[in-house]
Amino acid sequence: MKGNDLKSFLIIKFMAVYVLKLGHRIHRDYRLDTHLALAARALLADKLYYSGQKDSKFEDNINKVTKKFGGSFCVDFISNHLNFIKHFNGKKVHLTMYGIEIKNKIKELKQFDELLIIVGGEKVPPNIYQISDYNISVTNQPHSEVSALALFLDKYFEDKRINNNFGNPNILIVPNEKGKTVIKSKQ
Repeated sequence: MKGNDLKSFLIIKFMAVYVLKLGHRIHRDYRLDTHLALAARALLADKLYYSGQKDSKFEDNINKVTKKFGGSFCVDFISNHLNFIKHFNGKKVHLTMYGIEIKNKIKELKQFDELLIIVGGEKVPPNIYQISDYNISVTNQPHSEVSALALFLDKYFEDKRINNNFGNPNILIVPNEKGKTVIKSKQ
C-alpha cells in the first residue's frame, strides 16, 4: 500500500459504526427493517442492534445475506435499548429530522472511533434526544430511517470503504453495464 492508501486503511480499520433500530414490530416493520439492515451492511456499518419485538426470522435472513455475500455484519436483539445506549462507550448519534444538519457536524463526527447510530420508527421517545450526544438530520423534511442512515454513512465514510470487497463471500457480483455476472467463490 502507498502512503495515502495506508493512512486511509489504518484510520478506517479502527473505526466502528453500529446501528440501533428502536421499536421493531414483527408484522409491521419486517420489510423496512430488512432494508435498513441491508443498507447498514452495504454501506459498511459493523452491526445492527434492534429493540422492540425479537424477530429471529429477521436476524436469520440478514445473517444469511452476510454469509452469502461476505463480511462480518450481523444483527442482534437488545431487550433494553435505554440501558444499551447509556452504557455504549462511543458517541451516540440519533438521526432525526429535528436535528442539526449533518453538514454542520460531519467533520466533528469523523473524529470519533466508535459511533452508535440510533434510528427510530414511528415515534421516538423524548429521552432518546436527551441521552444522545448528537441529534443529526440529513434533511428537516419527513423521510425514512433507511434514507437517513444511507446518507449519513455515505457522508461519514466518503466512499472510502465502499467497494465489493467483503471478506469470505460465497458469491461475488461482477459489476456489469448490461446484465448480471455472478461468480461462485471457491471456499
